[in-house]
Amino acid sequence: MAHHKSAKKRIRSSEKRKKINKMTDSKIKTVMKKTLATSTKEEVEQLYKEAVAIIDKGAAKGRLHKNNAARKKSRITKHLNELVAAK
Repeated sequence: MAHHKSAKKRIRSSEKRKKINKMTDSKIKTVMKKTLATSTKEEVEQLYKEAVAIIDKGAAKGRLHKNNAARKKSRITKHLNELVAAK
């Protein structure tokens, strides 16, 4: 256990960040799964906007590498384009 006041604060703040990071990662994974699992064009278009915003926010805050964020956006864009082409 930490003995210094600053070390105790560091433990508290890192626990707080851990919860926020886990929540963000979970949100990104959920929106990706939802978008890729949906097969109607209208729903995917709506989810696409939400997904891109969440992914960009994660990349801006450093939760995702910029290339990882680009790859995720590319996957959902490809899915959207396939649905648009099919109809």
